[in-house]
Amino acid sequence: RKTAMEISSLPGKLADCQERDPAKSELFIVEGDSAGGSAKQARNRENQAVLPLRGKILNVERARFDRMLSSELIGTLILALGTGIGRDDFNADKLRYHKIILMADADVDGAHIRTLLLTFFYRQMPELITRGHVYIAQPPLYKVSKGKQSRYLKDQAEMDAYLIEEGSSEAELDLSTGERRLGLDLQSLVREAKAFSASVDRLSQRAPAFAIEQAALAGLFAEHSDMATASAAAAVRLNLYAEEGDGEWTGAPGEQGAVVFTRTRRAVQETIVLEETLIRSLDARRLAERAAAFDGVFVAPATYRRKDKSTTIRGPLDLLTAVLDAGKKGLSIQRYKGLGEMNPEQLWETTLDVNARTLLLTFFYRQMPE
Repeated sequence: RKTAMEISSLPGKLADCQERDPAKSELFIVEGDSAGGSAKQARNRENQAVLPLRGKILNVERARFDRMLSSELIGTLILALGTGIGRDDFNADKLRYHKIILMADADVDGAHIRTLLLTFFYRQMPELITRGHVYIAQPPLYKVSKGKQSRYLKDQAEMDAYLIEEGSSEAELDLSTGERRLGLDLQSLVREAKAFSASVDRLSQRAPAFAIEQAALAGLFAEHSDMATASAAAAVRLNLYAEEGDGEWTGAPGEQGAVVFTRTRRAVQETIVLEETLIRSLDARRLAERAAAFDGVFVAPATYRRKDKSTTIRGPLDLLTAVLDAGKKGLSIQRYKGLGEMNPEQLWETTLDVNARTLLLTFFYRQMPE
């Protein structure tokens, strides 16, 4: 593709493609040498180039221009793109690949690396973004297999959605009222339970999750709740978790706007305190809104049935756990900690194949930087 002089100026780690037309060429900027090696083997050599980046990526938001240019990693990237850099030297028309695809791990570290790379393009080459040249690859975090069938799942949210669908299949939730939830109705209820669980998690460092759950279902976090009535109702709900021989919980308003639950268990007094700052917090208000989805559902324990197994369900947290666990039955689950854990075939079929991959196009939401 290149003349001898052009080849001598290209970075050594770049695996270039054969295509001469930039409009048909793609450059994958890949996190790490290991994943870069697999991507080089997996790519379509006709029009897909691969540039592995190894080492710490400079945060150009904080670095001076001269320091940025002295970074070997940034210099490698600039050479590969072919556009030059800076007010006097940058020329977007010289871009060697019209699709620049950022390819990092599907975890927190990968998100950080993507952010640093996007910051570089945003600050130093914004025209490449406005022209629609910069994309983000969407490598999967999971591969799930059932029998001979396999599928890839992008992130934890997709994984949970898949498990909820599986765990709701051939299942039903029998309520104490005689009502039965199944099919799409059950799936919808479990999705509400997942959102409810996320709200509980935000408060669970300040009190036990099961206490927060039952207090929410009893209406304790509602904006105009009667604290004495709601705390007593919450105590009744807490007793759903009691085992044989345990004392019963009692609940009442305490000092400084708190609510206190107490019981005696095997001659030892146990106490749970929900402070006023928790009860009146924005997270608690949001949890109260989530709890409205379960009005009339968990007035007493329900029963989740799937195939030959039944489980007692005392609230949304139990429901979510039971369905996710059931969804995992018979599955082989592989979690990719990094792109380097994928072999070339897996990288091709998930991230490089134009007929199967998912790309996110980057653009400016408001205005480009000056």
